[in-house]
Amino acid sequence: MSNYYKGKRSRNLFDPSSEEPFKISRSKLDLFLNCPRCFYIDRRLGVGQPPGFPFNLNSAVDALLKKEFDLYREKQEPHPIFIEHKLALLPFQHSKMDEWRDSLRRGIQFQIPGTKIMLTGGVDDVWVDPKTDEIFIADYKATSKTEAVSLDADWQIGYKRQAEVYQWLFRKNGFKVSDTAYFVYCNGRTDRDRFDGRLDFHISLIPYKGNAEWVEERVLAAEACLIAAEIPPHEEGCDFCLYTQTLQSVVIEALAD
Repeated sequence: MSNYYKGKRSRNLFDPSSEEPFKISRSKLDLFLNCPRCFYIDRRLGVGQPPGFPFNLNSAVDALLKKEFDLYREKQEPHPIFIEHKLALLPFQHSKMDEWRDSLRRGIQFQIPGTKIMLTGGVDDVWVDPKTDEIFIADYKATSKTEAVSLDADWQIGYKRQAEVYQWLFRKNGFKVSDTAYFVYCNGRTDRDRFDGRLDFHISLIPYKGNAEWVEERVLAAEACLIAAEIPPHEEGCDFCLYTQTLQSVVIEALAD
């Protein structure tokens, strides 16, 4: 068996008869929005989609940005990007910052009363307006392309949902949260003459006005999906559903010959 993909698992499965809270991460909620069938098979039956390989360079950018913003968080001074964009903000100093960032074990969490689902998410950063105590969700992204970065591509709907889920979670935890989230987008430059063991980035700050009104309704729908006794039908437009459906047809056809 592959060390990277474990196939069917027996842990962290939704049990309709259990009264214990069942954690669903922000990414799994996004999976439900994309394909309820894949979501059900993953969280109820224990067979997840094969994951993409990790982008270690992106992880390195993420780690270094966190260290950099933490330096200004400790001093309670504005990061240069705030000064550049004339934002009267500071990195939010809070005892739970490391916990909120820990997407695998903790994160920021909220369980809707009357449900079994506890939604969780690991945020990259939180900024604050010290005059109003309003907080702003911040997310780090890294890429490398010749054109200017933006949030205009259809596939980036996941980025927008991500910010909105975090906005919802922080509001449910009693914080005053701005509708505006910020993406610190790092674009690796390829216009240099040589590599010289160094990769430079052009850093953009992209504001996004979120609307998190959809989150609770979708969490409730995700719970209803998991409670159902039957697997949802194949989702049109889902590549994984198309693959499994096609594979099944090809195998049946081959066995019939």
